[in-house]
Amino acid sequence: MVEPGLIRAAQQGDRDALVSLLRDIENHVYRTAYYILGNEQDALDASQEALIRIYTKINSYEEKAQFKTWIQRIVTNICIDKFRRTKPVVSIEEHDMVFREKQDVEEEVLSAYAAKDIREAIDKLPDHHRAVVVLRYLQDFSYNEIADSLDLPLNTVKSYLFRARQQLQTLLHDYQKGGVRG
Repeated sequence: MVEPGLIRAAQQGDRDALVSLLRDIENHVYRTAYYILGNEQDALDASQEALIRIYTKINSYEEKAQFKTWIQRIVTNICIDKFRRTKPVVSIEEHDMVFREKQDVEEEVLSAYAAKDIREAIDKLPDHHRAVVVLRYLQDFSYNEIADSLDLPLNTVKSYLFRARQQLQTLLHDYQKGGVRG
């Protein structure tokens, strides 16, 4: 993700290295915030707050943990705090659909609805379940990286993921049967 030399240079006070480092991670930070919070404005606010915190706390990073894990912990904690304070309104942005061939239209529409259902289901998970799902399935973190990022025991991460998958399965099954949303 980021070169260790760039991190060290930023920690030693090299402003250009720090700016370059922040530019390298800003998309990752925003994407994580968006997946957790579910809307663009909150994600922009949270990612800006996270980047400022990384900027001011870069010297507290120790190479014991991976840099992406350290960043993830900061972003996730900010998002969870923000979510708890504001309980956002679910905002699902419609995806632009490009129809290549007439026979693909039905598949494209069904795929868009499935993505919307999955996003809504993830939004309904409790904070701690949503965080592990986002880190595991949307950010592709290992169980150990999730445990480090959220400062949780490994077995707790596994338990949260198991319960979250069960909840998602139930919610998505309800959606398929035309269950009530909201």
